[in-house]
Amino acid sequence: MAITKLHDIHTRRRSRNVGLGLALAAFVVLLIGLTVVKVTVLDPSIATQETQY
Repeated sequence: MAITKLHDIHTRRRSRNVGLGLALAAFVVLLIGLTVVKVTVLDPSIATQETQY
């Protein structure tokens, strides 16, 4: 016999999991964005000074 009717706790748990997943995805995007900004040279004059050595 299959369970077809979802209990109220299942819908609350699903919405909590979706919210947590979205928060985790936002955190990962934030970390990747910060890494890209930190690795990218924003001032071209700094890049030319580093290559002269």
